[in-house]
Amino acid sequence: MQPINPWFITGFADGESSFIISIIKNNKYKSGWNVKPKFQLTLHSKDLDLLEKIQSYLGVGSIYKNGLEAVSYRVESVKGLETIIKHFDDYSLITQKWSDYQLFKSGIELIKCKEHLTAPLPTSRIKSEEMWEEARRFREISCN
Repeated sequence: MQPINPWFITGFADGESSFIISIIKNNKYKSGWNVKPKFQLTLHSKDLDLLEKIQSYLGVGSIYKNGLEAVSYRVESVKGLETIIKHFDDYSLITQKWSDYQLFKSGIELIKCKEHLTAPLPTSRIKSEEMWEEARRFREISCN
């Protein structure tokens, strides 16, 4: 298997990836919310070998069958997502996806600081300007 170029991964992710932080109401959690981060690439199953190359290069995540004809590469652990963040910090996204990544990265920092366990979460969709303001505030958080 020929090694994959890290810039290819970034370019491919610019068009095909999702940075997701799911916030699900769940009273089993002290905050009342279950917060689940995820990086995902979903392709037709004929492109499984490409996802395997990406997974092999990054060294994290799993590949899942997604319906009858799709496969997904997912990274859901905070430790694995730190690898994803390092990759995109080193090989920067260049489309609007960069903005999504910055918000995602800020969210991961909150999770690493365990802020998501006690902080009240918004129950309605917020405007992008407000999201950017929140992202700026999140970057100021440091875990010691």
